[in-house]
Amino acid sequence: MKKIILLFCILFLLTGCAIEKVNYSNIDELLNDMLSEKVDLSNTYFEGYKYYIPRGLKLANKNDYNAKIVSGKNKYYLYIDVISYYNKLEKDFVESDAYYSKAINYNGKKGYIEITKINNQYFVEIMYNYAKIETLTDESSLTDAIMNACYILSSVTFNDEVIETLVGENALDYQETIFDIFGPHRNPESYL
Repeated sequence: MKKIILLFCILFLLTGCAIEKVNYSNIDELLNDMLSEKVDLSNTYFEGYKYYIPRGLKLANKNDYNAKIVSGKNKYYLYIDVISYYNKLEKDFVESDAYYSKAINYNGKKGYIEITKINNQYFVEIMYNYAKIETLTDESSLTDAIMNACYILSSVTFNDEVIETLVGENALDYQETIFDIFGPHRNPESYL
């Protein structure tokens, strides 16, 4: 009985599960696989929108609707276009003679991808789902950069009620009035 269990364990260890990285032969196939799936995950929340940052990437800093996300030597610059989302503006894209240039349309969301070769590096610019990511990467990391960017962009989800209060016609007035309660008061009627 022990020999059978030992044989089974050895067999399992030798033929057990293995993680294999998916190797894409072309960018069209990669885009189709990444953007055709709906991503319902989110781990990063801000004013009126949320998105998912994949494992291995981290948010370096955020300023208004701009964010810098880093992964090893790659830096991703993310811009969320809340105004275009609120007004439902879609920009037309004309394909260029760059290394790779294509208009994309998945799940009712439009955008484009353009990759430009600069010396030995690739400038990747992807706009999709009212968000845009730009990164500069080398050829060995090009597939990973596109995958990470697509994953982030396809996970962007907007909160219409919050966006209405930020940019809509009923936007809240966030102006502040400075009132110094620690200074000398000349008029006793100005006390709280």
